[in-house]
Amino acid sequence: MNDLRRALADLLGSAEGPAPPWRSLLRPGDWAVACAGLVFVAASYPLLWRGGTADRAIVKHDGKVVIELALNIARRHEVQGAIGTTVIEVQPGRARVLADPGPRQYCVQQGWLTRAGAVAICAPNHITLELNGRKDGVDSLNY
Repeated sequence: MNDLRRALADLLGSAEGPAPPWRSLLRPGDWAVACAGLVFVAASYPLLWRGGTADRAIVKHDGKVVIELALNIARRHEVQGAIGTTVIEVQPGRARVLADPGPRQYCVQQGWLTRAGAVAICAPNHITLELNGRKDGVDSLNY
């Protein structure tokens, strides 16, 4: 443990000791480029990683579309699945699975879906709720 602390202190420098040798190689322009890069990454994150806005909810049973619901009117819709009835709730700009007969309730725990491309899957009941829009968001399953 002491070896790790010593190695870390050598790399980063300590308050009581001299600066590490690599720090003397950095010039003010290097620091400016590094800071500009950090600012660029921080600013681009919310612009590039957000999904598009959803305008409709698509409910499927066994991969076949049962109903498409516009996300501009609040309503509830019941869908008959393999083991019971799934209740879909739509509010302006969002949708969720309100109730499902599945044992683990994963799709209910998913909560409100707001971005295009978001999906809640009720596997035991063979029901899928997906939000679509003009531009789909990033699918995190691809990573």
